[in-house]
Formats: sequence, C-alpha cells, structure tokens
Amino acid sequence: MGDTLITVIAIGLAAVLMFVFPLMTMSDRTDDVSQLTVATATTEFVDDVRTTGKLTMDKYSKFVENISSTGNSYDVEMELQVLDENPGKKTTQAESTKIGENVYYTMYTSQILETLESGTLALKEGDIFSANVKNTNTTLSQQLKNFLYSVTGNDTYTIAAEHAGIVTANGTGN
Repeated sequence: MGDTLITVIAIGLAAVLMFVFPLMTMSDRTDDVSQLTVATATTEFVDDVRTTGKLTMDKYSKFVENISSTGNSYDVEMELQVLDENPGKKTTQAESTKIGENVYYTMYTSQILETLESGTLALKEGDIFSANVKNTNTTLSQQLKNFLYSVTGNDTYTIAAEHAGIVTANGTGN
C-alpha cells in the first residue's frame, strides 16, 4: 500500500514537472514578447506624434492594430496637455518678454478621439502627449498562475506600457 501511494505521488509530480511548468514557462515568454511589442509600439506611436505634431485617426488605428496583433485586448489611454501661452507682455527697451507662467489644459482619450473623428488633431511645440496601455484580458500565464498560486484580483495586468514627451514640431503646417 505504501509503495502504491508513493508511485501515485511520483506520477503526479512527474506530470506537473513535465507539462505544467513548461507550459507556464512558455506562456510567461509569450507575455514577455507581448510586453516588448506593446512597449515598442507605444514608444514609436508617441514619438511619431511628438516629432510630427499631428495625430490622425489613421495613426491611432495602426497603433491599436499593432498592439492587438499580440492576441490580447488593451485599454489605451491618451492624454494631451495643450500649452496655453500667457498673452501678457512686458516691453522694456524694445524687447518683449512674457509675464507669468505658461498654463496647460488637458484633453483625455474620449476628447482626443472625438476630435480625430472630424479630422486631424494638430499639436504645437511645447504640448505634452502621453499614451498609457494596459491589457484587459487574462492571459494564459495569468490563468495558470491564478490556478496554481491563487493570485487573484481585478486590477492585475501583466502587459503594460506608457510613454510621454514634449511635442517638438508644430502640426499646423503642411
């Protein structure tokens, strides 16, 4: 009886070692590749918007398509801080300089997408654009970890990226 119990335990342990851990390792690598893809795509998207000063629905759609190619679904949040320059001027000996601080007002994802539906969103030098991406689905790696370790939570995500920067070109030209 003792030998049978040890044999059953050994077979169960062997099955776990032969199938579950390699599956967990491969699913973790898939999440790593997805993470790298999303981080790279997010950086390229934000940098493209920053250097051209323009955001179009086509650029946004290509970005979403690119990150969705990983097989996951994502929540994309964009934020645009628009520079509202203080028009106050001080003139001293034919030199005019601005008085006061520059103020930013913020546009969020829904407002940006609303603007994109009617055309191109032109940014100006000094604006700040950022994008934040998180996966919304549960990946295979998360499912296996939840099963084995009982790690649960609604806000758990494994694939995320964010990038932001100051716009370096005016998008109002050509």
